Amino acid sequence: MSSFKVALNFEDGVTRFIDCKAGEKVLDAAFRAKINLPMDCSDGVCGTCKCRAESGSYDLGDDYIEDALTEDEKDGGLVLTCQMVPQSDCVIAVPTSSSACKTGHAKFAATVSKVQQHNDAAVVLEMNVDANAPVFLPGQYVNIDVPGSGQHRSYSFSSAPGEAKISFLIKKIPGGVMSTWLESAKPGEKLELHGPLGSFYLRDLQRPLLFLAGGTGLAPFLSMLEVLARTNPQQKVHLIYGVTRDLDLVQVEEVEAYVAKLPNFSFATVVAEAESNHPRKGWVTQHIPADALNDGDVDVYLCGPPPMVDAVRKYFDDEGVKPNSFHYEKFTPNAPAKAA
Repeated sequence: MSSFKVALNFEDGVTRFIDCKAGEKVLDAAFRAKINLPMDCSDGVCGTCKCRAESGSYDLGDDYIEDALTEDEKDGGLVLTCQMVPQSDCVIAVPTSSSACKTGHAKFAATVSKVQQHNDAAVVLEMNVDANAPVFLPGQYVNIDVPGSGQHRSYSFSSAPGEAKISFLIKKIPGGVMSTWLESAKPGEKLELHGPLGSFYLRDLQRPLLFLAGGTGLAPFLSMLEVLARTNPQQKVHLIYGVTRDLDLVQVEEVEAYVAKLPNFSFATVVAEAESNHPRKGWVTQHIPADALNDGDVDVYLCGPPPMVDAVRKYFDDEGVKPNSFHYEKFTPNAPAKAA
């Protein structure tokens, strides 16, 4: 019997995946996984279980009343989980916290397999995980406990979901807790991870994509590009990767490889430092081609430090550009990410 994976994204950023059997309603599958989604009647009458389906196909049947879910709400992507029967993998936004549903983020272990230094700019950390490690959505992050520190740090996956090996692109911070630990980390060492987390992830593909990456904010886009190469290779995507110094341009060869995998993929690198000899200097906003904005019929994804996010938002306002959707994640080296 076939089944579908359904990602439940709670408003506190926690994501839990459940397996929904063929013909099974999401509410029932969640309860089977010991996740108590909001409900009252479970008969399509009260509307208490109303959530938003962000991707995937499904059937709602006709056994609910309009007071519980109007046609306008249905057309807007709202669903009743007590009636929703997935017909593909789906992503559902749940308008409450994970703790209110008697669940929380998953914990899992990973074993270091490779630590690759990139000058003084960044580190690529690769780890092996067991088959029972939680799945994640391309673009999401985890909290990684730093051994011996009692602290954790948040990093986006740069690898695709569902693999036995996961990877992260980590900014090197002089004296930083994780950066210091990585200086002596060796293959075979174990780490504890918590997640997946975050509302910054790749949505349904309905129009061209514009990816804007700042520094190690490239990581989630590597995950997204790999998923696109496997599932939607004809998707039109333009990536602009901005950094401060030439030495901060890391994993460019990995990005370049997607030109062959994705026929409609293009990218540009930008360096801000005035002394650089890079062919494109300045800020990302100075190098956004008009055709990449597609007269606003575009989905924009941005991951970078807060000043970059603020600058892009101001650029859109000043230029009078209103993208169809604008998903962004701000990050600082020692703080969890914030998405919108």
